[in-house]
Amino acid sequence: MKLGLIWGYWSAQPPTDWVPLTQEAEKLGIDTVWTSESWGSDAFSPLAHLAAVTEKIRLGTSVVQIAARTPTACAMHAVTLDHLSSGRLILGIGVSGPQVVEGWYGQPFKRPLARTREYVEILRSAFAREDYLSYEGEFFQHPYKGPDSTQLGKPLKIMTHPLRNDIPIFIGAEGPKNVAQTCEIADGWLPLYYSPYRQDVYSEVISNRKETFEIPLNMIVNVTDDIETGLIPIKMSIALYIGGMGAKGKNFHTELMSRMGFEAEAKRIQELFLEGKREEAIASVPSDFCDEISLVGPADRIRDRVQAFEDSPITMLNIAARSLDELREVSEIILG
Repeated sequence: MKLGLIWGYWSAQPPTDWVPLTQEAEKLGIDTVWTSESWGSDAFSPLAHLAAVTEKIRLGTSVVQIAARTPTACAMHAVTLDHLSSGRLILGIGVSGPQVVEGWYGQPFKRPLARTREYVEILRSAFAREDYLSYEGEFFQHPYKGPDSTQLGKPLKIMTHPLRNDIPIFIGAEGPKNVAQTCEIADGWLPLYYSPYRQDVYSEVISNRKETFEIPLNMIVNVTDDIETGLIPIKMSIALYIGGMGAKGKNFHTELMSRMGFEAEAKRIQELFLEGKREEAIASVPSDFCDEISLVGPADRIRDRVQAFEDSPITMLNIAARSLDELREVSEIILG
């Protein structure tokens, strides 16, 4: 089991001490540091900074939004950052949801699986640099041939030679069809919630993954004697994602929690959150669900429960430590 450090996306201000904590993570043998984006900070810029102050820790985006950049713009970011980091980039991408795609990025949310497949095919072609880029898809054309085209575009090849032609591509996915496609076209899967006690939720759709396929899982680790209090941060996060990260009737997180056996609870959380009753929504998140997807409790309990993840398809646990002491303690518990 590998260990990762997840910084996520910034809120109102950048996090504090993120550089020295990442440097310490590298010293402790943590495999990868991850950044994210939503509608604030971007995922690439912090990794470029971290690339300059680290030497071997891998640098992953978890995830960059497909709607935010054309596939060729994303390829340019990836090739540049892979050079700056001497080949340490993991390019994690994801479609997000209609609320963000149409609300913030001003792009249509249509046929996300087909769009993702085209996006990955273009990335692979750009990285390979075997020929001038020519692509005729439903969503992307190179050169562009739409009704408003000048007809002056010509196939191009990325000017900067990629350091690696096989930059790993991971995909954030939740729905069964999306996860199955991810196993087919990507090098890794970035799940949102995963319970090692309910492996049947995904066992069939990930059965076609390659032997080298990676599955890093973001999770909250809280070392405490008070388990119920320690679960509160997980409940707050779940209430936000289930209730606020998507529209009623079209929230992939709500659908995922339902598939995991908590349909009534998921609908109730969403209902309360959308009514503005956030505290009630948090309080209604079931403790047993939170406990299954996190590692909370005394150190010995966490060590015992890590085994369930060791016995699952998960290959890396990504923790959100925010102090040197917390980082060292969690690393010692999980890595030994």
